[in-house]
Amino acid sequence: MTSAFHSIPNFELRSVALLAALTVGAALVAHAQGTAPGTPSTQSASPQSGPPSQEVGAAFIRADANKDGKLSRQEAARFPAVEQRFDQIDTNKDSHVSREEFEIALKS
Repeated sequence: MTSAFHSIPNFELRSVALLAALTVGAALVAHAQGTAPGTPSTQSASPQSGPPSQEVGAAFIRADANKDGKLSRQEAARFPAVEQRFDQIDTNKDSHVSREEFEIALKS
């Protein structure tokens, strides 16, 4: 009597064993970090913190095509989330988004 185990080629058995070991290892690492497998790890920042201000500043500078220190509607179009909420983000209603307004919007 032959078992089904012996009919699987050694290469496939090793592949399955390697995949199982990698999966278990990934699950253990994710558990140790406090996240579920396949989900991005969270930083120890508050939920309202948003992206780091250095990245926000660099994004603002890249979008400010005419370098006037504020974003027009056309310049804000580079950021769909900002473009969609432009009127909300423009809290002083001057038809432009200042860097401060931009940073506040990205943190919320």
